Amino acid sequence: MTNRISFQLNASDGKARTGVIATPRGEIRTPAFMPVGTAATVKAMMPESVRATGADILLGNTYHLMLRPTAERIDRLGGLHRFMNWDRPILTDSGGFQVMSLAGLRKLTEKGVTFKSHIDGSKHELTPERSMEIQRLLGSDIVMCFDECPALPADRDRIAESMRLSMRWAQRSREAFGDRPGHALFGIQQGGLEQDLRQESAEALREIGFDGYAVGGLAVGEGQEAMFSCLEYAPDMLPADKPRYLMGVGKPDDIVGAVARGIDMMDCVLPSRSGRTGQVFTRFGVVNIKNARHADDPRPLDEACTCPACSQYSRAYLHHVFRANEMISGMLLTWHNLHYFQEIMADMRNAIAAGSFEAWQAGFHDQRVQGDIDPL
Repeated sequence: MTNRISFQLNASDGKARTGVIATPRGEIRTPAFMPVGTAATVKAMMPESVRATGADILLGNTYHLMLRPTAERIDRLGGLHRFMNWDRPILTDSGGFQVMSLAGLRKLTEKGVTFKSHIDGSKHELTPERSMEIQRLLGSDIVMCFDECPALPADRDRIAESMRLSMRWAQRSREAFGDRPGHALFGIQQGGLEQDLRQESAEALREIGFDGYAVGGLAVGEGQEAMFSCLEYAPDMLPADKPRYLMGVGKPDDIVGAVARGIDMMDCVLPSRSGRTGQVFTRFGVVNIKNARHADDPRPLDEACTCPACSQYSRAYLHHVFRANEMISGMLLTWHNLHYFQEIMADMRNAIAAGSFEAWQAGFHDQRVQGDIDPL
């Protein structure tokens, strides 16, 4: 068993790549989609069910876990893997994004960010050093360096200033992380939609040296077209022999488009959040289970899908339990969405390995454009 984290690239097709990240807790097949377990749980799912969908790795959230139940408590209880009963790899984000988007009154300085908890208003400080300490206490396998993520649109000066602060924080994160065999530290490229700032950021990160590299600061409201145009060049600026992670993405067509542009890892709350609100992703686009057209429909959501929601229940039942506010609704629809997302990843890995990614991608889009099956 390896005590280091390594990345092996097995095949590429155009810019799309497939490979394996080897960790002491198991292999992560790439392209990989990471379900989000914000507060040490993927909402409405048991860990073994998440694994059954095909997930190799989960994401945990530094900001939420530091506030409740606290990193120190999780450490005393044996670390995050044992705490949440997930024995495979876990990636933790640095907390930076949540501080910017969720926390109450916050003050940003060179040192870090002081903020008020969105839970009880208590005051906290998050710095690169503290973020590394929290992620060490959690025991995550892949640690993200602490950065600042300005919401887009922002003016160029603000983006440049923020990116350079993030690069200074990346250096401090690297120093605070130290040498931890079996654990990896990823740097985060920033620079908004400005190509030269992305280049400057990538050079700063390469200089520091990381085990993997994330493209940060996208999927924050800029729209798919702008995101894709940034992904035409941003991943190419990062080392080809290390994993590239696009943070916070996304919808199925976002994921496919990102992989086509050289991305290896993604995460998003979308499959679980949508499942709880009755929105279902299928091969034929998005289905809204709350719509009355499903009330008498004995057919499955997707007859080709092998998840429990599709193989054991009708649209009529799924419509009923959603309308009746029953817990099983969120459970089944989340399971389906996660299953579908992992199926996309497996299909892409196979297509890249076979050299048929472009044809697969065309078929994927053709099918989604068809829309849902006709009502009865």
